Amino acid sequence: MWPASQYSSQHVNPIQSNQARGNDHQNQQNLKTLGMTSAISMAGPKPIDIEKTNELKESLIPYGVFESEAELHHRMEVLGALHRIVRQWIRELSAKKNMPPSVADTVGGNVYTFGSYRLGVHHRGADIDALCVAPRHIDRSDYFQSFYELLKQQPQVKDLRPVEEAFVPVIKMNFDGIEIDLLFARLALKEIPDSFDLRDDMLLKNLDQKCVRSLNGCRVTDEILRLVPNIDNFRLTLRAIKLWAKRHGIYSNTLGYLGGVSWAMLVARTCQLYPNAWPATLVHKFFLVFSQWKWPQPVLLKQPDEVNLGFPHWDPRVNVSDRFHLMPIITPAYPQQNSTFNVSASTRSVIMEEFRLGLAITDEIMLGKCGWERLFEAPNFFTLYKHFIVLLASSADADSQLQWCGLVESKIRHLIGTLERNQHITIAHINPECFNSVPLSTNNGQPLALPPGSPVPEIPPGEPAKNENGEVIANLCSMWFIGLVFEKSNVNVDLTNDIKSFTKSVHYQAENCSVLREGMSIEARHVRRKQLHQYLSPSLLKKDGASKRKTEPAPPPPPPVKKTKRLSETSTDDVSVLSYNEDSNSSNLYEVTSNGAQPPTEQPATTETITKPENVPEHASTSTIACT
Repeated sequence: MWPASQYSSQHVNPIQSNQARGNDHQNQQNLKTLGMTSAISMAGPKPIDIEKTNELKESLIPYGVFESEAELHHRMEVLGALHRIVRQWIRELSAKKNMPPSVADTVGGNVYTFGSYRLGVHHRGADIDALCVAPRHIDRSDYFQSFYELLKQQPQVKDLRPVEEAFVPVIKMNFDGIEIDLLFARLALKEIPDSFDLRDDMLLKNLDQKCVRSLNGCRVTDEILRLVPNIDNFRLTLRAIKLWAKRHGIYSNTLGYLGGVSWAMLVARTCQLYPNAWPATLVHKFFLVFSQWKWPQPVLLKQPDEVNLGFPHWDPRVNVSDRFHLMPIITPAYPQQNSTFNVSASTRSVIMEEFRLGLAITDEIMLGKCGWERLFEAPNFFTLYKHFIVLLASSADADSQLQWCGLVESKIRHLIGTLERNQHITIAHINPECFNSVPLSTNNGQPLALPPGSPVPEIPPGEPAKNENGEVIANLCSMWFIGLVFEKSNVNVDLTNDIKSFTKSVHYQAENCSVLREGMSIEARHVRRKQLHQYLSPSLLKKDGASKRKTEPAPPPPPPVKKTKRLSETSTDDVSVLSYNEDSNSSNLYEVTSNGAQPPTEQPATTETITKPENVPEHASTSTIACT
């Protein structure tokens, strides 16, 4: 039989009577090998800790973080069906490669899960990260050709999308209502036994980089589970921390915050430091530990393995670039990687401020002054800043918009880094929520955000609308908001080159990936808080009375980033200057041209519009930021 243990979500009630002190001896034994330091406290739970843990679990239920038994069973069935398809494909392909039928039936092949599902902390409706492992005579080209064709024939499979050129190649699909991201790894073995363990480092010998990256997810997830003293306590704690991070807008590896594996490792380290604590205490200690962590001191779950297989891994003693990582959280499986490579000075400041606020709230919870629901209250991002940059990504149809948004989002962190290097900007805080707009054709061509979580609007099939010049008109728009804090008032901030560099990067990537289509465009607009109603509904702008923050918070500054002079990408005849005056009610744009300063137009500001290359002359420049 296939290894059912790989598919189990390990969904166990974390509140069990035999957890309290019965495992103390085992935990003490584990402390000899787990973690980089000894435990801070070996104390077990007190009656109040058990009470607070039960309250924590009850408070999580309304947020849909637990699945029903029927939903869990459905996931098992889907993974079982996927495993049978993989076995069928490997068996048939082996026979086509002239392998005797008796041998083709025994070469095996497995599907392994990793990520939140394997950790046992997935929420209702979450996708599943999985890995297809095949023997050495099966190539990646086979996976993206014959296996892809086999999946297309399955009636349960919809929305099949191969992404062969990705950093980690993947096939995405909806299998009987469940989204699955399926990676591929080819091992240098004749056959794959049913209960094969991927943790052996020697399995990586003679593999290519893409296979090693694909295996990394499973190897890291299993190693995290092995390194925590109590898996049940770890799981409930991680569910709470992940929900808190998502509600507070700091859950996104793509945009420079922390992703799922990073949060899992921080919680695992907390469990190592307090091995006998129950989840309520662990949540509190999580904020205590990491609100005081001395970054960039790395978080490690164990001493890095000394394996010499030649794969690049995180090691600041050898790799100079690793010394500049701002918030390193290092994966425990070889080759060790920094899971927070994308963190910037701004996102680290935002995360650290949230840690401090989380500690203050959990202090009150443990003292009985408030309930756990206070921890999961979402602050209103739009009340925190006076100035914003709005990024708008537009295209003509839903399929194009899905690809376009993914590409733009993957590049936003580069814009954040560029803004941080501007000497006048202290914080560039990106809200990870992507807001879909109503169809532009229904709102006079102006974007207006739908409620959070709304899908991309459906556009009736047919020819896309065109303007009088025959150019495709965008009808779908998605928006991201970046809150800005300026170093001081009464300064002129030139953002032209910052925006041009960003749009140029997106344009270049879109061309290389063959994503660029007619009607695709990207704009950046500077708006003040009082102008946000043009883009967002009143319900999104309503001030959250529960939020205790001040407008434009000023967390302790990160270590100084060396300011470097940047060569201008435009001539002095094409410069856009944002004139920022804290005491003024408006910002003014003066486009400096050969004819002298010109007053601003009445239109909202836009930046470079990306269209198909043949429609934009190379000498053309439409990059402007206007403030009204």
